[in-house]
Amino acid sequence: MKKCLLSIAILFVAAISAKAQVSLGAKAGINFSKISTNNVSESTVAGYQAGLFARFGSSLYLQPELYLGSSGGKFDFNNNNSTVTTNGKVTFTSLNLPLLVGKGFGGDNLNFRIMAGPVYSYILDKNQNFSDNVSGAYQDFGNYRKSTLGYQVGGGVDIGHITADLRYEGGLTKINESYGQRQNIWALSVGFKFF
Repeated sequence: MKKCLLSIAILFVAAISAKAQVSLGAKAGINFSKISTNNVSESTVAGYQAGLFARFGSSLYLQPELYLGSSGGKFDFNNNNSTVTTNGKVTFTSLNLPLLVGKGFGGDNLNFRIMAGPVYSYILDKNQNFSDNVSGAYQDFGNYRKSTLGYQVGGGVDIGHITADLRYEGGLTKINESYGQRQNIWALSVGFKFF
């Protein structure tokens, strides 16, 4: 963790010392998340994200962000002895901190971008709904970690001060070790660069 923080600090210092172009902005959007789970059928839930970003550089850039997001997943638990299916759902409210490296293709008024990098997520609130028979059959199913590390990859476009991104987020760490659960998210956001 110390090496990661040191690397981030070095990138910030390099960007500032090179007198790179700096942009600050706000963004908001929707996402569709799913928690992949061993031996359980899962489906997506819709969520939101809203926060701030900074962009250091223009053609090659570093983009740290801080945003609040909602994500989670739905589950179908099949009973082996009958055709009855029991459903469950979990939603998280989390604070997310991605650090993206990207490449822009274009000018100030129209710029296409690609980006990738790590994301750290810390769960602030959890709302889960599992029936008693699920909790009995799947012990420790709802014991989720408070923080995870993942990655984001995607593309975007800037039109003047308006910016839009489409990204995929995958989990590098399991959110629940017992069932091999990892969270996957597709996110679409729109933002405004203040300068």
